[in-house]
Amino acid sequence: MAQDFPASRDDALKRLQEFLPRAGAAYDKSRNYDHGPDERSNVSLLSPYLRHRLIGEDEVVRAVLSKHRISAAGKFVEEVCWRTYWKGWLEQRPALWTGYLSELAQDRAAVASDEDLAARYAAAMAGESGIAGFDAWSQELIATGYLHNHARMWFASIWIFTLGLPWTLGADFFYRHLIDGDPASNTLSWRWVAGLHTRGKHYIARAENIRRFTDGRFDPDGQLDEEPSPIDGPEAPVPSRLKPPMSVPPGEPIVLLVNEDDLTPERWPVASGQVKGVALLPPDQSYPGLAQAVVDFRRHAISDAAMRAERAFGCPVILLTQPQPGEAIALCRTVAAEKLVTAQVPVGPARETYATVVAGLTGSGIAAMEVRRDWDSAFWPYARAGFFKLKERIPETLERLGLL
Repeated sequence: MAQDFPASRDDALKRLQEFLPRAGAAYDKSRNYDHGPDERSNVSLLSPYLRHRLIGEDEVVRAVLSKHRISAAGKFVEEVCWRTYWKGWLEQRPALWTGYLSELAQDRAAVASDEDLAARYAAAMAGESGIAGFDAWSQELIATGYLHNHARMWFASIWIFTLGLPWTLGADFFYRHLIDGDPASNTLSWRWVAGLHTRGKHYIARAENIRRFTDGRFDPDGQLDEEPSPIDGPEAPVPSRLKPPMSVPPGEPIVLLVNEDDLTPERWPVASGQVKGVALLPPDQSYPGLAQAVVDFRRHAISDAAMRAERAFGCPVILLTQPQPGEAIALCRTVAAEKLVTAQVPVGPARETYATVVAGLTGSGIAAMEVRRDWDSAFWPYARAGFFKLKERIPETLERLGLL
């Protein structure tokens, strides 16, 4: 039966425990195989939980390294760090997100004015391209909200190079349907496949590779463009400097503002005794066309975070009805707090919502403040160039974080 994803921290921790025995050499050997939606025991299935930080990267890595040596579990740890790399890379180049949105709008306009493009685009999303594997993955994505990582790479390559569709439309299709859809990982992975992330280097889906790693379920021999040129585009912006991490002044009463990108406020770098209230933003729906399964996962995950926050802090906890600051300001005044604290909000729709909330604090006497997790502070400075620069720092960084 296809895997489902209950949206709670307890389920994340349970899934981690179930995966731990397979996180070492077994994962390294089998991770690239896509056996289909009914068989996912070769991968962790933790990505939706990491995406919303229902579980932390540090927790996952600590648990894995308590069972396996780094030499055996290195490949899995690297995969966890890929997400961190993408987040840090985009954090230092926020213009790429707005650039993606602008290019996406242009490509949507092109679809509206080009009947042939519109037909090919619709067929690809409906799983009617005529390429069996691609069509199965498209239907699986819509039905389950998930795809194996290798299938995502094959799918993106076929979308761009064989079907000749704009990469932004493919990234948008994924983001709208993936339960683990992440502005950084999704957008930058599509750019990487296209050849825009590392200039001149693109990912090519090959029939032999697909046949091998799907155990022969799919064999698109003769159907793929296996000699495409990478997509041309402008150079990525020069990375900006990360803001220094902040810490909450000791003893000052605060209210936590929680959004869908970091749903374990009980693990934020704040002293629990200072927390006098918690306000949780509703799931962001500013990005158009999000699948109902995506919205539902986020809504349930936020509700789960609210229950945990109430247990952890024993203070008033409210679910905001809209992404505006009025209710949070009222809560701050009720509990005599003048600071609204959140975990650093990454680039993407949640960042845009947070900026709206902060702008609405003007004149209220309430100040906004972001705190950054130690994991991000340790790894993000290495996410300025290619992944190798971060990869080579993994052992020493894990050691500095007390995980190795």
